[in-house]
Amino acid sequence: MPGKWVIGALAQNMWSFAGPSDAPSVNQFVFQYFINYNLANGWYLTSTPIMTADWEKFSGNQWTVPMGGGIGKLHRFGKLPVDFKVQAFTNVGKPAGGPDWSMQFAMKFLFPK
Repeated sequence: MPGKWVIGALAQNMWSFAGPSDAPSVNQFVFQYFINYNLANGWYLTSTPIMTADWEKFSGNQWTVPMGGGIGKLHRFGKLPVDFKVQAFTNVGKPAGGPDWSMQFAMKFLFPK
């Protein structure tokens, strides 16, 4: 967290390894980076896209890659901090039939010690 920046990433891959033999195989990757730049009065600029890959699909049809960002604000209701965020993304990579864009709205209740 250098200065006014918050930077990080989360990654996971999910595999199927048990269950009925006729169940479809699962091999999916999820990656999310997050970049926030903190402004005055609880406002911040943010980008937290969720990239996915379905390794069971044929090549060229595996990835969904959104690019974009938005704005957020940390607001207090009495002593309870609540984080609001809205973002818009265009999918620069997507499987056939996938969406061209997406929006994300988040409201997080924070319970600090």
